[in-house]
Order: sequence, then C-alpha cells, then structure tokens
Amino acid sequence: MTVEVSPRSRRRLRHASRLPSRRVLAALLATVAAAAGFGVVFVETSLARIDGSFTTQDISALLPTTAPESDDEGSDDPVDAAAGKALNILLMGSDSREGDDNQELGKGDVGGMRNDTTIIMHISADRSRVEMVSIPRDSRVAISDCQMLDGSTVRGWTGKFNIAFANGGQNGNAAEAAACVATTVYDLTGILVDHYAVVDFSGFVDMVDALDGVPMCVTQDIYSPKAHLELEAGAQVLDGETALAWARARTGTGLGDGTDLMRIDRQQELLTNMARKALGLNLLTDATKGTQFITAAASAMTMDPTFGDSHYLLGLAWSLRNFDTSNLYMTTVPWQYAGDSSGDVLWKSEEAAEVFAALKSDRSLQELLEPETTDDATTGSSSGGTDAGSSGDASATPSPSASPSSEPSVTPSPERETQQEILADCVIP
Repeated sequence: MTVEVSPRSRRRLRHASRLPSRRVLAALLATVAAAAGFGVVFVETSLARIDGSFTTQDISALLPTTAPESDDEGSDDPVDAAAGKALNILLMGSDSREGDDNQELGKGDVGGMRNDTTIIMHISADRSRVEMVSIPRDSRVAISDCQMLDGSTVRGWTGKFNIAFANGGQNGNAAEAAACVATTVYDLTGILVDHYAVVDFSGFVDMVDALDGVPMCVTQDIYSPKAHLELEAGAQVLDGETALAWARARTGTGLGDGTDLMRIDRQQELLTNMARKALGLNLLTDATKGTQFITAAASAMTMDPTFGDSHYLLGLAWSLRNFDTSNLYMTTVPWQYAGDSSGDVLWKSEEAAEVFAALKSDRSLQELLEPETTDDATTGSSSGGTDAGSSGDASATPSPSASPSSEPSVTPSPERETQQEILADCVIP
C-alpha cells in the first residue's frame, strides 16, 4: 500500500560525521530515557566525552531535498533547539554481526544487514506526547530506489519492508541503509524524518545493564532454543542479554504464533518498561548513573550529527523533563494478512493514511485510534500502550500498565514509578 504524497518536494535530513561500527534495536530508549532530564547533571567535560562516543554520519546527499533549514549555534544551556516543532525520528535496528560483541550476541555468522525493527517516533511540538509507530518488517510495500554515497543507485522493488535496509546496507554502511529506509518511509507515508538512529546488539545490552535491568511481567513459561532464551512465568528483572533475547525471540514455547507481529508486541512492552524505569530512577539527580546510561546509548548508535550532539539531546531532554509515561503511546501500522502463503502483511490503506496524516499534523494518535479511552479530547493527552497487531486489528489497545491521563501531561508532578511498583503490576493469567 502506498499513501499518496503531494509533489516530490522533500528536504534533506541534515547533519554529519563518521562511519558506523554497530547497530540494532532500541534507539528509542536513548531518546525517551534522555527525557528523564540528563541536562543538569553534566558539565562540559562530560559532554565532550559523550560527544566523542557518538557515531554519526550525514545522509543528506542521499535524500531528496527542499530548501535546507538553518542550523542554530550550539549552547551550553539546556535549550531545546527544536522548541515549538514536532519531531519525527526514524529508529532502526539490524541483525548485523559486525564486531566481536555483536557476533557473540547474534549467535552466528550472518552476512549483510537486515532490519528487524523500525519505529517512527513522534515527539509533539508541545513536548506532551511521545508516540511510536512500529512498521512490521514483513509489510509488503514498494521499496524505493536507494542512492549510495558512491553515486550509484540500488533499484527497489515490491517486497518485504526490511528489504530497504538490506539494499542500503550492501556496502556495510548503516547510514546508507538508514537513508534507504528514510526514503522508502517518505515515499510510502509522506513523512519527512528529522533525525535517524540505528542501534546494535551490544549497545542495547549496555543500555539495559546501565539501568540495572528492565522489569518485565512474563505471563507464561518461555523456551526459545534459537534465541537462547528460557524464562519462567512471573515478575522478573531482565539483564541486558536476556532483554535482547526477549526482544529478538520469535519461535519457541510461549511466544505466540511465531510471527514478527507478536515480537513487535513484546518489543513495545519492553521499551515501555525501560522508559518507566529510566524515568523512575530520576537520573537527573544521579550523575554517575546518568553518565553511564547516556554513554552506553552514545556508543550504541549511528545517527545524524545534530541528533548525536550532546547539547541538542540535553536541550530536548530538558524540554521533556516533565514528560509523563502515561503519555507514551505505542501502536503498529494498521495491517491485515496478505491471505496467501507468503506470511506477508498488507497495510490497511485508509486507516494507515489516517495514522500518517495524524503524525504529520501533530494530532494525538490515541484520540484517533482509541477515542473511547480519551476522557477529554481537549487535553491532548494519550495513554501508554501496545497494539493489537497480532490479531489483525487496526486499532491500538493500551497496555495493562498504563491508563489514560485526564490531565495535561506537562505537569509539575509527572508519573514516576519504582521498579518494585512496576513489578507489582504483574498479573499471571
């Protein structure tokens, strides 16, 4: 399904720097956890050290353009350089085995780059909402032609969505892969991404371990030999390697029907609980843990240079310091099975077009998809949740851990939870 887009006027994703070394799954958390308010705990020397950890590369030359936007001068103060502007951030992960750590964590020598996780992360202009829309890797779509840094073009075709990342990653460059995905996303949705980030296995593990694990409710015993995952039902705190296995597992006992759509549900739950814990730790007042976490995030990601600049991130974090996790909303592109033996899914044209239009106009996705759960549409609030993708339902359903907010989300007393409180929510059927 292709959502029709107005004339091919596109702008470049600005910014630039050096080549990637690794990538995979949860760039989301680097941004959402940054919202805990890292800004005031870092001095300039810490910022310089963090900037040195980021891997960034400009992909603007690979993307269609409109008139470029001017860059603001950097500032040591926590000032949101994009204040008053909604942001769309393309978050990607791959199964690349580059590097010894990724080789070991990936459990096998697999060549090339494949994209198993793609999320469009939307931060509202008033910084009251953070919404994530997952794109199933098995979506049957038109893959765009990809421009490469050497001037060549890789032709696209109709196939699974993750072909875009593989096409762009033929030279082993995650930035070229990201450019191909960003172009395909634009051609399918009309959404121009402001930033991109690609994350790797080892970086994700480091981020989880920097939080001392992520609390999860495992509702049934799980055994997945392929993912090297074995868990008993109950409330548990997953360390980095176990959390990675949880996010990657697709086949085995207790994992549903083995589809990528079921895996998306688990990934969304995992990311939500990571954000809840990060905010609950109040990293604003813990310089040691805050530095450890953001350094782990920095070393995990390949991104555009503005997004990979500590002053920019800390300014964005400061603007989100009162963000409430009840306003973190996750869903999946409305879809249905293709109805053949391929296992592909098709986007529901009308419903998907409405979702993308809401992102472009900065309208609440919860109010669009779940109007019955919105107590007061004038508040602009939205609840945290995961989607009902595995059932083929185009609407999103809230997770048990989150409830709709009847008050504006930017408040002096945002919701904060301890790990014990998150674990206490766990109910085994």
